[in-house]
Amino acid sequence: MKEISVLGWCLGIILLAAACSDGENKDDFVDRMDIEHEGDRPVKNAATESENATGVSGEDVEYATVNGTQITGYLSKSDGAADGGPALIVIHEWWGLNDNIRMMADKLAGEGYTALAVDLYKGKVAQSPDSASTYVRSVNADEAFDNLSQAYTYLSDQQGAGKVGTIGWCFGGAWSLQAGLAMPAEIDATIIYYGRLVTDVSELSMLDLPVLGIFGAEDEGIPIEQVKEFEAALNEANVTNDIHIYEGADHAFANPSGTRYNKGAAEDAWQKTVDFLAEYL
Repeated sequence: MKEISVLGWCLGIILLAAACSDGENKDDFVDRMDIEHEGDRPVKNAATESENATGVSGEDVEYATVNGTQITGYLSKSDGAADGGPALIVIHEWWGLNDNIRMMADKLAGEGYTALAVDLYKGKVAQSPDSASTYVRSVNADEAFDNLSQAYTYLSDQQGAGKVGTIGWCFGGAWSLQAGLAMPAEIDATIIYYGRLVTDVSELSMLDLPVLGIFGAEDEGIPIEQVKEFEAALNEANVTNDIHIYEGADHAFANPSGTRYNKGAAEDAWQKTVDFLAEYL
């Protein structure tokens, strides 16, 4: 199994610090997310009811201890899954580790992956944009990286995963990319759904893994111009990538429990996600 090196740990902290100063600070970005999510709510709807996966089993597991606090995530596996199969670190949106993210972990398990939905909020789950904004601002980068590195170790060592990828939405999309940057020798594939981006070629050149990016054309928090700059930087850094921008889709368009759900775009993005994972993980 791969082990996270001290050098990788230090590099991750440096990259995370750099990302928080790459043209804007964290609060500026969260301010934009406040606007994008204005009036939004994590609510159940017909889409969530139809997304339930079959043939999978999920349970809450303790996968990390961060600053003395035990962290509980949600582990989902297909029934009868063999040891040594591929796994995914599943990173929640700014709402936190809620039922929607558990459902997404179950869907990924239904595709044959051991899926660990991590918790970067230490048990807190938002019910409104105001509380979500507060939780995002409270996340400490060092602690988040420690959390994600222990998630990798849990999947690699305790679950016997041969390969480990990352996937995240919104806040989690940003951390999916950051996990790849911080653990380039460990992570085997990264999927970003409308998360905060890094466009510095020298930083992206650290990636030794393929990247799938999913974005909405109407998302002003992650504007198209920045997405295109990200794609160009990945290409210049010789990083294998597949970037998709969906016309008419807003931020959080793939969240069936939100008010901005776009069924057509979400279903196409999911198929691209499944195909990408089948090819690289």
